Amino acid sequence: MNSLGELERSIMEVLWSTDAWLTVREVVNRLSDRKLAYTTVMTVMNRLVRKDFIRRERDDDGRTWRYRSAAGREAYVAELMLSALSETGDGDRLAALSHFARSVSLEEAEALRQALPHGQEPS
Repeated sequence: MNSLGELERSIMEVLWSTDAWLTVREVVNRLSDRKLAYTTVMTVMNRLVRKDFIRRERDDDGRTWRYRSAAGREAYVAELMLSALSETGDGDRLAALSHFARSVSLEEAEALRQALPHGQEPS
């Protein structure tokens, strides 16, 4: 799982904030707090396409590319968590999971229980 650089993360935040397909110009405008060149944002967005973080398609006119996230923020965070777990050895993985489970709030622990497939609830 590739982590995101600062500008990549900012672009993904823009794309995650909407269900709409956006042009590079629309993304640049939503990154208004940063003074970025159009070509810089376009280059990074094309890199994100190659990394499978975002998808692109041609607009109706056939000349303009529109972009949207390939998956939601939640899927990205889950992949980061799984990637971190894969850095541990088998025994350490269970210990890391146990430590994580003890570190979450009661509400988060309940959400984890609810997310477990039926028949795999912890005892």
